[in-house]
Amino acid sequence: MTRTPTARPALAPRVEGALPGPRSAEFLEHQRQWESSARAYPRHLPIAIAGAEGSYLWDMDGNVFVDFLAGAGVLSLGHNHPELVHAATEQMHVLTHGLDFPTAAKREFVDAQLSMLPPGLSSRMRMHFCGPGGANAVDAAIKLCKTATGRGDLVSFQGGFHGSSHAAMALTGLVAQKRPIANGVPGVHFFPYSYCARCPVGLSPDTCATNCVGLLERSLRDPNGGIPLPAAVILEMVQGEGGIIPADRDFVRRVRALTAELDIPLVVDEVQTGCGRTGTWFAFEHYDIEPDVIIASKALSGMGLPVAVIFYDRRLDGWAPGAHTGTFRGNQAAFAAGAAAVRIVRRDDVLGNVRQRGRQLAQRLGALHGDVWVREVRGLGLMWGIELADPRDGRPAGGYARAVQAYALQHGLIVELGGRDDSVIRLMPPLTVTAEEIDLACAILLDAIERCGPPQ
Repeated sequence: MTRTPTARPALAPRVEGALPGPRSAEFLEHQRQWESSARAYPRHLPIAIAGAEGSYLWDMDGNVFVDFLAGAGVLSLGHNHPELVHAATEQMHVLTHGLDFPTAAKREFVDAQLSMLPPGLSSRMRMHFCGPGGANAVDAAIKLCKTATGRGDLVSFQGGFHGSSHAAMALTGLVAQKRPIANGVPGVHFFPYSYCARCPVGLSPDTCATNCVGLLERSLRDPNGGIPLPAAVILEMVQGEGGIIPADRDFVRRVRALTAELDIPLVVDEVQTGCGRTGTWFAFEHYDIEPDVIIASKALSGMGLPVAVIFYDRRLDGWAPGAHTGTFRGNQAAFAAGAAAVRIVRRDDVLGNVRQRGRQLAQRLGALHGDVWVREVRGLGLMWGIELADPRDGRPAGGYARAVQAYALQHGLIVELGGRDDSVIRLMPPLTVTAEEIDLACAILLDAIERCGPPQ
């Protein structure tokens, strides 16, 4: 089949006819026949993508959508940002693949990334380049901490998501993903996360003294608690796949204090929250803590070229040469784009836009606070979730959320779902999204929530 360029349509939400259209249906059928059954997104977002620009993409049938998925948070500066495309293209004329050799593009990328860390942290951090995805960086962080401490157990949190590789999956809360896989990585202990809308210890915020973290504190300090001192505690500042749940400030600070007291490396997984998504470069900055290891991946290049790294305290660097390798850890085009992305973020005050548009989202979504089927609206920066639940018994309303997603798509808005039973509508637009695009998306979404429910 010969690829032919698709003309750029007018960039405004427009869908003609039922989805998928005939051309998209043809591509989806080809995918069904020849690709793995593990394919996910096209099952509930049934389109075949023809092209994209900024906050918009269009399908093979010419339908145009406002994209509030943005490559699952990868496209921090939107689709095909011209300066990033230029930086990557220029680098491809020089060198594309460099293993772990030093290069000019890599050095510029390293300096740019370290410059975005808080000053006290950047001076004592090292970087390790991993395989191209975030799950490989999670694996690297685990191996680093086990090597440095000589310990084997790990602590993770209920509702967390750290990837689908064998080791990262062991740290992930989703039981359904792990159930078919025998002999998973042992020694992982799960503790409650500060999910106040569904308190894991059955309390409410007005009667709770952050009891969820108290269980962790008592268990790790108790010589008869049954859990050996772990090699690491791994934590998301905002649970993304878990339903856009920002951690409680007291929860995070007490986890940090506990791990420091017991000399346990604290690993923060910033794969989804990093590179400006929450309004600071990394989400942990909202909590005034300094972690020992930072995992970053998705938005490092700003445009979807794969690169994954861990930043870690120098004192943990006990690795021998080749202790964690990966053939594609030297993606020079991604390095060039990533360095350019940092320059653009500073020059254009992209983080300021994230904070402004985040406040705009909070204001627009405030209209949902009186809806009894909306359990909670929550978010940080440009990472927002709307949790739907049956007011009669509190059960997650996944069917309602799926209907809202389908209606929104049919009217020109792409959103993803997450959380328990996929009952949380997740909004993760490009960090360059405009006020007008926020208004467009919110108008479609609020209309979808009104027209699709509540279910009977």
